[in-house]
Amino acid sequence: MQQKTDPTYVIPAPVQVAVPVRGTSSLFPVHRIYCVGRNYAAHAIEMGGDPDREPPFFFQKNPDNLLLGGADFPYPPKSTNVHFEVEMVVALAKGGKDIPLEAALEHVFGYAVGIDMTRRDLQDECKRMARPWEVAKAFEHSAPMSDIVPASEIGHPTHGAIWLKVNGETRQQGDLNQLIWKVPEIISYLSGLFELKPGDLIMTGTPSGVGAIQRGDVMHGHVDSVGDVVAKVV
Repeated sequence: MQQKTDPTYVIPAPVQVAVPVRGTSSLFPVHRIYCVGRNYAAHAIEMGGDPDREPPFFFQKNPDNLLLGGADFPYPPKSTNVHFEVEMVVALAKGGKDIPLEAALEHVFGYAVGIDMTRRDLQDECKRMARPWEVAKAFEHSAPMSDIVPASEIGHPTHGAIWLKVNGETRQQGDLNQLIWKVPEIISYLSGLFELKPGDLIMTGTPSGVGAIQRGDVMHGHVDSVGDVVAKVV
């Protein structure tokens, strides 16, 4: 990442991470990245969880974990079992605390397609030892993501296919209507835990079928009306 030279700081300051907005030359500046765990019933089951509406839980990635522009995904160190998880991403234009459910969508700027890359072997170890997941979730390049498409163009998707292919073979297949916690509910609930800010991204969960990738694989994630993200594993 490029850095700024500014005598105000004792070390070079990092450049603001930003995501292109589809069809424009504008950029969406990223503040934080929140991720919702086990938000599709079938995926909750395959991960050993309960498909019913338990309270949602969240973890975070870092803004500089984003992998943009169709760049290659470098296979990470310290792992031999890295998984893909395709997700619809929500980009917030407004923040707040305790956002009412009926007002939640007013805070959305737009949507994107993301892949929550996961060092599954390290995550399993964290689960066994009751430790946080950051080493499994928030590593470099762990969030390939498409350009953002404004809600003013596509509305707020509540149904439509979400899938991921590896080397042209479908590995994940679901529909946005299968989300356990819907986008307004996610925003409202999350704003009771954190003060949300403009520039926040929320990865909304993944359907079943997650699995391992190998060097040389090409991942292609898709969400109807939102777009596509493609990344080659190197």
